[in-house]
Amino acid sequence: MATVKMKGITFGLLVVVLLAHLASLKAEIYIVTLEEDPVVSYRGGVLGFEATASETDEKVDVTSEAVISYAHHLEKRHDMLLGLLFKGGTYTKLYSYRHLINGFAVHTSPEQVETLRRAPGVKSVERDWKVKKLTTHTPEFLGLPTEVWPTGGGHDKAGEDIVIGFVDSGIYPEHPSFAVHDAERYGPVPKYRGKCEVDPVTKRSFCNGKIVGAQHFAKAAIAAGAFNPSVDYASPLDGDGHGSHTASIAAGNNGIPVRMHRYEFGKASGMAPRARIAVYKALYPLFGGFVADVMAAIDQAVHDGVDILNLSVGPNSPPAATKSTFLNPFDAVLLSAVRAGIFVAQAAGNGGPFPKTILSYSPWITSVAAAIDDRRYKNHFFLGNGKVLAGTGLSPATHFNRSYTLVSANDVLLDSSVVRFSPSDCQRPEVLNRRLVEGKILLCGYSFNFVVGSASIKKVSETAKSLGAVGFVLAVESVTPGTKFDPVPSSIPGIVVTDVSKSLELINYYNASTPRDWTGRVKSFEAKGRIGNGLRAILHKSAPQVALFSARGPNIKDYSFREADLLKPDILAPGSLIWGAWAPNGTDEPNYAGEGFAMISGTSMAAPHIAGIAALIKQKHPTWSPAAIKSALMTTTTTINRAGGPLQAQQYTGSSEEMTLVTATPFDYGSGHVDPRAALDPGLIFDAGYSDYLGFLCTTPGINPHEIRNYTRSPCNFTMGHPSNLNTPSIAISHLVRTQTVTRTVTNVAEEETYTITARMEPSIAIEVNPPAMTLLPGASRKFSVSLTVRSVTGSYSFGQVFLKGSRGHKVKIPVVAKGYKR
Repeated sequence: MATVKMKGITFGLLVVVLLAHLASLKAEIYIVTLEEDPVVSYRGGVLGFEATASETDEKVDVTSEAVISYAHHLEKRHDMLLGLLFKGGTYTKLYSYRHLINGFAVHTSPEQVETLRRAPGVKSVERDWKVKKLTTHTPEFLGLPTEVWPTGGGHDKAGEDIVIGFVDSGIYPEHPSFAVHDAERYGPVPKYRGKCEVDPVTKRSFCNGKIVGAQHFAKAAIAAGAFNPSVDYASPLDGDGHGSHTASIAAGNNGIPVRMHRYEFGKASGMAPRARIAVYKALYPLFGGFVADVMAAIDQAVHDGVDILNLSVGPNSPPAATKSTFLNPFDAVLLSAVRAGIFVAQAAGNGGPFPKTILSYSPWITSVAAAIDDRRYKNHFFLGNGKVLAGTGLSPATHFNRSYTLVSANDVLLDSSVVRFSPSDCQRPEVLNRRLVEGKILLCGYSFNFVVGSASIKKVSETAKSLGAVGFVLAVESVTPGTKFDPVPSSIPGIVVTDVSKSLELINYYNASTPRDWTGRVKSFEAKGRIGNGLRAILHKSAPQVALFSARGPNIKDYSFREADLLKPDILAPGSLIWGAWAPNGTDEPNYAGEGFAMISGTSMAAPHIAGIAALIKQKHPTWSPAAIKSALMTTTTTINRAGGPLQAQQYTGSSEEMTLVTATPFDYGSGHVDPRAALDPGLIFDAGYSDYLGFLCTTPGINPHEIRNYTRSPCNFTMGHPSNLNTPSIAISHLVRTQTVTRTVTNVAEEETYTITARMEPSIAIEVNPPAMTLLPGASRKFSVSLTVRSVTGSYSFGQVFLKGSRGHKVKIPVVAKGYKR
């Protein structure tokens, strides 16, 4: 009987363990928001706790006793609610959000979540979802060294004491872009209160004076089972490369030599090289990140006192429960960040060139599109028959411009059994015959493996070098839509022939020049070629251009893709082929594995350009609101390229996959390409604050006022007639019937000046402004109106501009987009 009983107990324990395991498999991460106000908006009313909200949109003093006490009160309420509803061990609270929203992230079962939804004081429950990364020469291209930095005391003062927070994949603190030398010591930044984690391996702090804060957020990733400590690192260390790259673009040290393979490609600098860096790691190499972790990082950044927040991150997909793009938890927490006085720059997304691919929706965020600057790299492959094939490759030329024998990887296999290793990719030197390759140019095939990242050009270069080849050429025989062929540095001569028709010419020449026996075996290699010098950059006057991958408008107001009365993107900045710091252990770009620098593309690279320039504006104008900084950036942009023509955008030709250039519109570039010198002295600003953004939400058709109250804790007692009346430095009307008049208010931030106001619009819509001129004293504000009237219905948007020209030389412009309807 004892034995049977023991078996019963063992079986019973097994069942319990299995049920617990099944329950844990079902558990998911949820973001819960509660009724009480967070710190940023609490105006009193709870017995024993003083108000913590600022009367204006300024930073909250998180060191005050009132803030500390109320934040602690909210966290206790979170713990109490969970403790009352559920048994210990059936849930895990991951984070308490106290400053920007009042809520928490919890890992629990769907059944317990239904109990949470019905609990008193619970406003909303959202299942967590994933986010992704939106992945040198540009300071000169933007005129910073000659026109901007000197006005603030030079590069060694540019951005002094401004703290930029980076919610990204961490940082590699040993990089020279973030180093501190004895002659350039940083003093303390009393306003910043962030923590510095210690490297668990080296026991050294991640901070050094340049880096003032370094923390990581992974509780949601760990709870979801996605976190791998050996790859993701349970510290602020960058295991990806992306975070180090974005931080160096915005705030990296000035004049850092970019050296690879014994060649210097120039000197790198951040936009604000004296700005401080605060790291909030919430993105990871294999899975991106979870919103719960990102929200915790943003909440902490605001608590710590950053001035600028850079987000090169966006949602993988729409949230399940939220209808409005403006009111998902991600954008709602950013609204509170802006309310706390923090300027937010966010990558617009990499879904271009297709319409409605924007991933940064809200008016309180500065959404940044990506431009190609004037620096291009080209190379050429010279065939033995005299033909010249264009391609890309950051490599030296073959020796003394002489030609070498060309051998295809498929023709130099050690034996036929190695075919299973995709030998034409040239990733495995051990499957190729060194005797046949040595002293020759190795011909490889650019397969789909390169697109998905399982093959890399860096590995081709290493393979060719290890076999004694003088160089390599990669032939692209087919193209997947959206494939980018960025030039990759190589230690030996190398080139990628990216044009499919040119690759076919190369292959035909090789086959015609390579005699074979009846079995197909090569008798002799007779094809010849040489590789040109691809190290020198070519400067193009057609720059800037909107990059093919950069996400496009129109903006959408809900996940049914209905168009919003708000222009996005906001601004264009360099985002293609950008050199920046890299983590040697970074995995994001296989072509730069083990390197100290990388040249990559994405709106992820464009956003930190704007974050760094915003830091320069904040340094010069410390009292300006986030909206004022955004206005200064947008109203001073250019829509003209270096050749004097209109900005162009890369686009696909009809239904084909060929890339062409078309005249760009505000849906490509927003207000235009950033001009840092002009942004420091804009003349006029279009200011806005939290109440204005609330009015925009309350006036936007289709947004439930109850949902607005859920996320903002504010009733809809203020509307602005039409969402187009939000005081932004752009005008967008998605459904114009007959005539509509919108108003704007400008504030003079310079000397007394008289402005004449003019407007132009495409013929299908008439535009008028009133008054035609106005004089503003320093600090004064004036309203003007813009009336749009449908002349003809075309079924598409019309584009235009309002231009304010000042008597002292200031030029202020805002883009106008509208689509006319009969009724």
